Amino acid sequence: MSTHPDQARTHLDFPFRIDPRGRSADTTDEGHVRDLIEQLLFTVPGERVNRPDFGSGALQLVFAPADQELAGAVEYSLQAALQRWLGDVIQVERVQVESEDSELRITVGYVLLATGDPGTAVLERETGP
Repeated sequence: MSTHPDQARTHLDFPFRIDPRGRSADTTDEGHVRDLIEQLLFTVPGERVNRPDFGSGALQLVFAPADQELAGAVEYSLQAALQRWLGDVIQVERVQVESEDSELRITVGYVLLATGDPGTAVLERETGP
């Protein structure tokens, strides 16, 4: 990771992979934040041994009945999880959840605290057979 203030910092990319140069793939600050959001939202609570309360359970939403009350509660729950675990990195502006058939789409609007730059992460997952 670069430490000079004029240089962009790099982080290991998620999921871990080898890039075309034969090195560990890296990503920018913005890509790293998106990776952090993805890890949090798609980790099932209890999945991480040393952090059993880390995660959001968002993947279970695909099978929940679709109605406005549930959507509002889920968006609030995801926003709370993002603030809890990533509140030192981002300020969450909005969370939108859409579930159709076996696909889940979560849109997170945020502001990077380090730079004040706005960002949007759109994350999609297919679940089921």
